[in-house]
Amino acid sequence: MVKEAIWDVIVVGGGPAGMMSAGVAGANGAKVLLIEKNATLGQKLLITGGGRCNITNAEFDNRKFLAKMKNDRKFLFSAFSQFSVKNTLDFFHNKGLDTKVENELRVFPTSEKAEDVFAVLIKYMKDNGVEVLSNTSVSEILKDSNEITGVKLSDSKILKAKSIIIATGGTSHPETGSTGDAFKWLADIGHKVETPKASLVPVAIKDLWVKKLAGLTLQDIKISIFQNEKKISFKKGRLLFTHFGVSGPTILNMSRDIGELLKYGEVIISLDLLPKQDYGVLNKTLQDLFAKNDKKKLANALADLIPGALAETIVELSEIPKDKKCHSITREERLSLVQLLKNIPLRVDKLLGVEKSIVSSGGVSLDEVDFKTMRSRLFPNLYLVGDILNIDRPSGGYSLQLCWTTGFVAGSWVGKK
Repeated sequence: MVKEAIWDVIVVGGGPAGMMSAGVAGANGAKVLLIEKNATLGQKLLITGGGRCNITNAEFDNRKFLAKMKNDRKFLFSAFSQFSVKNTLDFFHNKGLDTKVENELRVFPTSEKAEDVFAVLIKYMKDNGVEVLSNTSVSEILKDSNEITGVKLSDSKILKAKSIIIATGGTSHPETGSTGDAFKWLADIGHKVETPKASLVPVAIKDLWVKKLAGLTLQDIKISIFQNEKKISFKKGRLLFTHFGVSGPTILNMSRDIGELLKYGEVIISLDLLPKQDYGVLNKTLQDLFAKNDKKKLANALADLIPGALAETIVELSEIPKDKKCHSITREERLSLVQLLKNIPLRVDKLLGVEKSIVSSGGVSLDEVDFKTMRSRLFPNLYLVGDILNIDRPSGGYSLQLCWTTGFVAGSWVGKK
């Protein structure tokens, strides 16, 4: 590490927001030190999107993109006017990273390797003179009156800086180092911090048959949430069966509401496998299917409509004898199949814990941050970026885009100083 009496900028946290802000500050001429407590940077970045890295969401209209942030969107317009989704893609494309757009406008590197996104950021920092101090833990943010003076390390060493950027992330996937350390530091110096909670979490299901379908993905289905036989909400999208229950982008985006409802009683998730067909149309579809496959077993015929493994499960749930041929299916049995295909009930057990969450909610109160600069309103030389902020965002590239945007804005303004 280059010895500096006082750094222009110290960035604490080597995740996506930290690497972006460090690189941008360095590009603006600042002498930058990035401190990371892990042996290597980008631990959580490398596992995002199942290791494929959902870089952003290709919604180029800022208003439409930020509408997904619900009540928090009003804080973000200034930051996104400086560095938007288009700017993000230009940034990576100009550095040789090709991307592709998948379902729900999710953007991935064409290589499907998070390592390639990581490599762009590492080279960007190196090219702009950023010094990296890894395997090093910060224990405290130091202040004098209303200015931050530096940080204290866990070995009691003090590093001084003209400005500090905090990019330590939230509390999701603590095995990557995101253990919420900075929330205590920030609370100690007077910031209001909302207690972090697991957000965008897979859902455990009580019904044991779900485990048999682990690994099966259903596309374009309708997923509804019920409590006390009342439909609370619904979304259309993708669902993944797992060994413990269900996951996938749509379920993750519904998990926070499910968690709230569980406080008041049992929650049922209902799956409509064929939302484009109403009950009458589906009844006619089954009539035609059975007539065409009259000598086939029911599960084999249903495999023309839905995945084979799920077809076998549907027959089990329907309690129709599994060896029954299509020509023997009664009207009552057919109508019960229609009902089941339009409404498969899953009894929610619980949300999985923070260790399985994609992101965590909670963090620094947004009214204590100037989003034009990402500067703390309490300390003019303290900047807060990424998952340290109390922003509710959905799955689908939104969390990483917040890291790119807030990191770029902080790096730009601290570099100008």
